[in-house]
Amino acid sequence: MLFSSIPGLEEVKEKIVLAVQNNHLAHALLFHGPEGSANLKMALALATYLHCENPGPYDACGTCPSCQRMAKLIHPDMNFAFPLPGTGDSKPDEEEKKKVDFTAAFRDFAINSPFGNVSDWIYQNGFEKKQLNISKAAARQIIKTLSLKSFEGGYKIMLIWSPEYLHTAAANALLKILEEPPEKTIFMLVSSQPEQLLTTILSRTQKIMVRAFSDEEIMNHLVQADFCSREAATQIAPLADGNLREAYQMIDQVEDENTLMIRDWFRACYSLQVNEIFSFVERFSSKDKEAQKSILLSGMNVLREVMLDKSQLPQLMRSVEKDRDFIHKLGIHVLDEDKLMRIYEIMNTAHYHLERNANPKVMFTDLSFKITRIMKPVQTAST
Repeated sequence: MLFSSIPGLEEVKEKIVLAVQNNHLAHALLFHGPEGSANLKMALALATYLHCENPGPYDACGTCPSCQRMAKLIHPDMNFAFPLPGTGDSKPDEEEKKKVDFTAAFRDFAINSPFGNVSDWIYQNGFEKKQLNISKAAARQIIKTLSLKSFEGGYKIMLIWSPEYLHTAAANALLKILEEPPEKTIFMLVSSQPEQLLTTILSRTQKIMVRAFSDEEIMNHLVQADFCSREAATQIAPLADGNLREAYQMIDQVEDENTLMIRDWFRACYSLQVNEIFSFVERFSSKDKEAQKSILLSGMNVLREVMLDKSQLPQLMRSVEKDRDFIHKLGIHVLDEDKLMRIYEIMNTAHYHLERNANPKVMFTDLSFKITRIMKPVQTAST
């Protein structure tokens, strides 16, 4: 994992490398950023830089034996802790078994899904309907591991992914070693929800904010990595809203098709074509969760474009030219500013519920008829 493998974020990389070169790196670091940010990759890139035998002024060399081992995350002085199913008082031998079972799985996750979230980790390992945490037994194992000397005489690194899942007893057990770790030991906590960490943990860490990606960084990355065409990347980037995980999920979705579906769905809602509405509900709910979220994001992007068109700000619009006529007519003939905001809010709420495993058929049915009522309110007879 090299800094150069992370799209953009040059100011964050420079800050981290300067801290290392000026010997200002704290022994406990909290890499925090929104979901889909490079917080995990940034921590791993720093670990690679610290282990590198021939570090350059801006990055690790990428070719020495240590860098090659870090590319596979099998460096003997690189250790991991992460959420697993179980209770806070798991027996040590049971927890050790889980660690052995899942360390390879976490390496694979970190290499192939570095922008993934806990839901992706759950899905990868079939943890559905099981409560995850980092147990007190895991904390004891962390302390035991760090009490040993490093294998290669350099830094000994413990990366704790999603530390907000630390059981309270586990968090308390780690306080002393976080404050006074053995020599040349570095903790790297990686979180997208730092507000859920105990204050006692937060106070012992140096915070490294890893911001969301810009639209330009996402677009350039998708094109340069040959994931999709520039036209598709131009549509995906604003929908992803700085979240590279979302961008990757949308690569396989045809955005042009999504926009066409939104157009026809809105028309069915406006005309109260009940059979058509239910047909769209069936179509949407038959897709996987990420495709359903992509549809909602596309819908919200259409509403954003309508708002910009109504505000006469075409320079800020991101839609392709062939969609502009539909967007313009939607704003002229159907949606005023109040209706735009109301539909945007209910679509955003639907996205929130979908993320939390709402029934998609029920959700899309309810959403469709709410959109109908907003677009074309029922006229009441005068008395």
